[in-house]
Amino acid sequence: MRPLSEIDRGTLRRVRVVLADIDDTITSEGSLTAAAYMALENLHRAGFIVMPVTGRPAGWCDHIARMWPVDAVVGENGAFYFHYDRAAKKMHHHFWASVEERRKNRARLALIEREVLSEVPGSALASDQAYRVADLAIDFCEDVPPLSETDIDRIVAIFERHDAIAKVSSIHVNGWFGDYNKLSMAKIALADLFGLNWESARDTVVYVGDSPNDEPMFGAFPLSVGVANIHAFANRLKSKPAFVTAAHSGEGFAELATLLLNARNAA
Repeated sequence: MRPLSEIDRGTLRRVRVVLADIDDTITSEGSLTAAAYMALENLHRAGFIVMPVTGRPAGWCDHIARMWPVDAVVGENGAFYFHYDRAAKKMHHHFWASVEERRKNRARLALIEREVLSEVPGSALASDQAYRVADLAIDFCEDVPPLSETDIDRIVAIFERHDAIAKVSSIHVNGWFGDYNKLSMAKIALADLFGLNWESARDTVVYVGDSPNDEPMFGAFPLSVGVANIHAFANRLKSKPAFVTAAHSGEGFAELATLLLNARNAA
């Protein structure tokens, strides 16, 4: 991972799309700072396509699509995208699985929930679980005392013995049934909403994240960026971001936004 300061201006000038994780990438220690929100707004006003790609739930994503300066949002690690048409005052939803498939998967996830909470002391349902439609989020440090790496691995193992997908974020272990991830739904959203062909557009996209559930995105884009706190998860990453910011979390996101905006203004 090279320092972001080493990136060449020509690479920055090609960027048209900014995809970003939320927790500990746009936010800092659970809060959305004024600087990070301003960075989002400045990118959006400058004409960049801005789309958060997050593990956060459908309930949050409805709010984000409506209220934040973004063009769309991918949620629950790729289970759906939401796009709010402000002119028509209409929310557009695209889900990976049907309503019936999600109902069946919810019953299977309920079994995993019981096993995790009984077998891993100190774990808890994520506080936003009530607003989820497709996955199960187990909290290991957001609203509970931090669990050990061993306990986190035990949570992942319980998901996997039920043939579920499990991904570790900076705060949760998220698990689901379905052959999707952040990348697969981001591709669909870019094509559906903006007419962007994946192969021709990938060099115009930057992705910024901070944890192992961002790994599909880090591996897919030539221009991938980790905020500085990515170093804490380096041992869990097979695909690392190409560049890393000097600053942590939301300040790192703002650092990237400033470079993008300066490159566009210079051009």
